[in-house]
Amino acid sequence: MSSILTNTSAMVALQTLKSVNTDLTKTQSEISTGKTVATAKDNSAVWAISKVMESDVQGFKGISDSLSLGESTVAVARNASETVTDLLTEIKGKVVAAQEENVDRAKIQTDIVALRDQINSVVNAAQFNGLNLVKGTDEVNVLSSLDRSENGSVTASNITIERQDLTSQAGTYGAGASLATNITAGAASIDSSGGDQSVALTYANTSGADALELTIGGSTVTVAFDTDAATMIDNAEAQINALGLTGISAASDGSGVLTISNTNSFAEFNVAWDSGGTDTIAMANSGTGDSASAAAGSASTTLTYRAEAVSLSSQATVNEGDSYRISVNGNAYDYVAGQGETMEDVARGLKTAVDSGGETGVSTQVTGNSTDGWSVLVDYDGSDPTAGATMTLSANGQAGGTASGGLFGLDNINVTSDAGADSALDNVETLIQNSIDAAASFGSAQGRIETQTNFIDSLVDSLKTGIGTLVDTNMEEASAKLQALQVQQQLATQSLSIANQAPQSILSLFR
Repeated sequence: MSSILTNTSAMVALQTLKSVNTDLTKTQSEISTGKTVATAKDNSAVWAISKVMESDVQGFKGISDSLSLGESTVAVARNASETVTDLLTEIKGKVVAAQEENVDRAKIQTDIVALRDQINSVVNAAQFNGLNLVKGTDEVNVLSSLDRSENGSVTASNITIERQDLTSQAGTYGAGASLATNITAGAASIDSSGGDQSVALTYANTSGADALELTIGGSTVTVAFDTDAATMIDNAEAQINALGLTGISAASDGSGVLTISNTNSFAEFNVAWDSGGTDTIAMANSGTGDSASAAAGSASTTLTYRAEAVSLSSQATVNEGDSYRISVNGNAYDYVAGQGETMEDVARGLKTAVDSGGETGVSTQVTGNSTDGWSVLVDYDGSDPTAGATMTLSANGQAGGTASGGLFGLDNINVTSDAGADSALDNVETLIQNSIDAAASFGSAQGRIETQTNFIDSLVDSLKTGIGTLVDTNMEEASAKLQALQVQQQLATQSLSIANQAPQSILSLFR
């Protein structure tokens, strides 16, 4: 049936043309914008994903800036630490030179003061945008990542930079909980005589024929049997004293008792004896408190050093602000632990504190290990007759203080005296190690920041590639599609024109 009111062919041709025009418009938009999904109406799901990823890209660009700032700050601190290490090494050279007695120690001390002032200048100037990582103990966080979970929540991740305090401040003794159980003085006084560190050997000869062999610190004497045990002990006394062992002396009481004493500040000696297997030697060691009887006549013991030990707990944890004190003759010498320090650090800090006090005749040494515990040995040589034969010694500890600087004791290095030169040599080694540790810590942190920066740059590139895969137009495909749609548009237009001409054929029926 033909109708001039309803042209079905024209309607079909028109719908086809509209569809072609719609596809053509969309393709032209993809080509002009470069995006297949430019708005939410193009593909809401893909558009939403791409926008989340785009926001992450912007966030990571901000993180890259944060990492760059953090890396620069850490680089300044590392450079400062390395410079301080070099300057402390120069100070060590001066201290070594001061060990000689025929040098001008006053001039050497002047050079040390100049180097010390330069170290303080470097530490104070080592800041970037107002942040100084070689002063104080507070941690610094550098924003390093944004972590998105499966539920869409976002959390920030940080690289934590530990400050390395390279100041020489003394710190402030705490007023918190008692730490007295973590530090113990072995005696209430320091005895300059050294008589406490001795072993008394009572020799009872029964066979009348055996020789006595004594070994002290690796040196051996053999005493042949004489008329009686007392005479043998007198002969042993003479032979031991003839060895010339520094700080070791022997004394016979004339009745067969030989007392061997050690007056060395920090050196221990092993004493072994052998009476030939048949004679008896009774031993009493006042230094260790040991006593025993060797029926077979063969045994050994240790002559401890003259110094008294201030022992630190091998089990206790060291927290920032933990304050420890050694009191010598009523004068308190403190060290306050910083963040991440150990009992070894506390022991070396206390040694430095006591050395800085300038107590006449007092010298110190650190001994021990992390398993058995650390001790500060405090010795008194009693060379000043006005000071007396002993000095009081005590120890204490409390939490809640303000940490001492990593170069604590630097300001008190003084090589103008023999005692000062001796203590400075050991203490400057501790300072050098602290500055080396600081530089190593900053170097490690800088390396990690660099690695994270490279990862963030690579991650941003990957995210951009992923976004492009989702929303970017395939230009080759779009070009081919455009040409096809243009042909389709022309054909659809031609079809519509033909369909519109169809009703005119009805006119011929009325002619």
